[in-house]
Amino acid sequence: MTEPPADTALPEVLLSAEAVGRRVAELAAEIARDHRGSGGLVCLGVLKGSAFFLVDLVRALPIPVEVDFFQAASYGRSSEPGEVVIKKDVELPIRGRDVLVVEDIVDTGHTVATLLALLRLRRPRSLRLCALLDKPSRREVEVPIDYLGFTIPDRFVVGYGLDHAERWRNLPYVGVVEV
Repeated sequence: MTEPPADTALPEVLLSAEAVGRRVAELAAEIARDHRGSGGLVCLGVLKGSAFFLVDLVRALPIPVEVDFFQAASYGRSSEPGEVVIKKDVELPIRGRDVLVVEDIVDTGHTVATLLALLRLRRPRSLRLCALLDKPSRREVEVPIDYLGFTIPDRFVVGYGLDHAERWRNLPYVGVVEV
């Protein structure tokens, strides 16, 4: 895919900045309620797309939080569908801890299913998934989403951390582009 020309209009708004902000606050309240008294939560963001969502989410959590990051790719040099490559692993110990994986979007499910399986091997006390967006129409591997922001149609979305060729991540809303 090639990058859209520089003079391309801003993407069509799918979810406004206000709607995203409200839902992030609601998710934080749900997560805090479920983890109150747990002694803290390890939040693991999946780079790069979840960075904006993760920052806003943890700032809204009124409980002790530690943050670390995974980076994975489900594409790359291999043409095998569903093959996931870990590019950056977490550094925090998670054995016996409450862990929340924070993902921007669950699409086919391959990447997040692989990450969850890997984390389960490290024996956290609890392991949950929080996703800003879900595209169930594209699912190939089922994954449990414990905290979900929005279910969206099968459109190419950008903004609020999501990109097209590294462009549009900085938009304060989730928009749609035709690629």
